[in-house]
Amino acid sequence: MNAIEITGLRKEYKDFTLGDITLSLPSGCILGLIGENGAGKTTLIKSLLGITIPTSGSAVILGKAVGDNTIHDDIGVVLDEVGMPMNFNTSDIDLVMKNTYTKWSSEVFFDYVRRFKLPEKKKFSEFSKGMKMKLGIAAALSHEPKLLILDEPTSGLDPLVRDEIVDILSEYTRDEEHSILISSHIVSDLEKLCDYIAFLHDGKLMLFEEKDRLLEQYCFLTLSDDQLEAMRAEAIIRKRVNKYSTEVLADRSMIPNGYNAAPITIEELFVFMAKEVKE
Repeated sequence: MNAIEITGLRKEYKDFTLGDITLSLPSGCILGLIGENGAGKTTLIKSLLGITIPTSGSAVILGKAVGDNTIHDDIGVVLDEVGMPMNFNTSDIDLVMKNTYTKWSSEVFFDYVRRFKLPEKKKFSEFSKGMKMKLGIAAALSHEPKLLILDEPTSGLDPLVRDEIVDILSEYTRDEEHSILISSHIVSDLEKLCDYIAFLHDGKLMLFEEKDRLLEQYCFLTLSDDQLEAMRAEAIIRKRVNKYSTEVLADRSMIPNGYNAAPITIEELFVFMAKEVKE
């Protein structure tokens, strides 16, 4: 069973349109949703959570349509701004969550609180941004969720805290029934973590593929006019013409012998594709 199935999902606003998005996330995998601020990542996540009603299309989570309240316990959610009452401490949050999730475990929650070295008596308003995010993740992991949906969980955090969060999420998906959808514009975090990558740009899904296949399949080339002419048209995914040469994103399997292909990172791939669209 797929953890997430999105089919033709579209959301229209006066000045922005997301769509049409079609993709699926197999159970036990991590999908990284990459895009610059304003690309539509949060709109897509809110549509999956039933916070925003799509204009058209559909989405299924853990085999049930979005909006089905019976999947409430099975989803852990952490948004960019962790929504906890500012005057609550960890004990207050534990009490509220006990009455929110049928599978809530105080023992698991406080294990995470101590592991993350979070203050148990301080009010949430006194937490740093990194502490707030780790508390949100602790709460999301403490009711046996099968799917985590995380919107920009590493944004604004220092590299050490970001790395710790990446380790926590990797540990969570050691269970093959656990899946994650995580959005970020910090591509390096997702490159370390994800099995699948989806690129969003200006509300459009530019690319959706397994991460390892992307890294194996695509490469960069800098070509002269003669070399470009000798390339098969179907080998060129994207190109950018400069004054004296052309930069090409190409399918490695179709490159002529003797061409000097450079390896690619997920961040380089996204930046190249996004810039090519703008230009």
